[in-house]
Amino acid sequence: MEYRTLGRSGLKVSTLTMGTMTFGGAGAFAAVGKTDLAEAKRMIDMCIDAGINLIDTANVYSNGISEEIIGEALGGKRKADVLIASKARMRIGNGPNDEGLSRHHLIRECERSLKRLKTDVIDIYFLHEWDGVTPLEETMAALDTLVGQGKVRYVGCSNYSGWQVMKGLGISDRSHQPRFVTQQIHYTLEAREAEYELLPISVDQGLGVLVWSPLAGGLLSGKYHRDSPTARQVGGWSEPPIRDEDRLWRIVDVLNEIGKARGVSAAQVALAWLLGRPAVASLVIGARNETQLKDNIAAASLTLSFDERQRLDAVSRPPVLYPYWHQQFTAKERFGAADLVLDRSGL
Repeated sequence: MEYRTLGRSGLKVSTLTMGTMTFGGAGAFAAVGKTDLAEAKRMIDMCIDAGINLIDTANVYSNGISEEIIGEALGGKRKADVLIASKARMRIGNGPNDEGLSRHHLIRECERSLKRLKTDVIDIYFLHEWDGVTPLEETMAALDTLVGQGKVRYVGCSNYSGWQVMKGLGISDRSHQPRFVTQQIHYTLEAREAEYELLPISVDQGLGVLVWSPLAGGLLSGKYHRDSPTARQVGGWSEPPIRDEDRLWRIVDVLNEIGKARGVSAAQVALAWLLGRPAVASLVIGARNETQLKDNIAAASLTLSFDERQRLDAVSRPPVLYPYWHQQFTAKERFGAADLVLDRSGL
């Protein structure tokens, strides 16, 4: 297992992170998976044995059940070097203050997450989504309080746009408060819009990127084809959205071809492609069962050739090209990666 420094922090995280959105299977998350405590224990042990040192969750996953399962699975004791990331912002009740990024909501939800996780500290605490009502100054000050109290070690944002990330960083720098060291984003071969702003911002500002749903909800796993809806789709789960299905299946065809030639799954190929992208620190992998998890973990040791990466880049190139006037430079100059070029053709 490879470990990468998370942004400008000194924290080392494994290139794969264990995602736990399937834990519990309550409410809307039943369509994602229904991993119970016994299986969660086995899956967590599999990840730790493979060298994965980060577990990702959120207060909203199955209404807190995911965090409870993690707390029980770890037995109230942190195993050596196991890091936990959680998030807050989404609605978790019917009250007027049961959502958002106010000081009230953020601090209360962090304390509730700590109890469910049976731990004293959350290693990485994410703002789960933008809150257009609460002043960001209030939110960043609340994160500063949590860090100062020793309840949170590092802070990050999730699902932010470029200007929102920069606004948060600007407030932190001006107020001498903890700044984001990471952002968690959706980024796959099928959805490369993060390359417009979020990845360049991450490189420039020193943010380690965590990627959620790196297989596009299983669509890039190679198990599905043009005429077979995924299990999530059948269950009514529509994230992430697919805007061009024909392009999606062309990408899957190439993934299957490369996987077959290498003797690995299409899922491993898709994950390996992401691990070679600028600023990416770790991929949040989830699974419905241990077989899927084992296959995903194997991607950490797969390195794609230059030709394989070029094939994948070509078939997945975004339909909207980058503005030439601010993207004409080589990735070798900016990212130290000779096989990636920023120009008219995209990242």
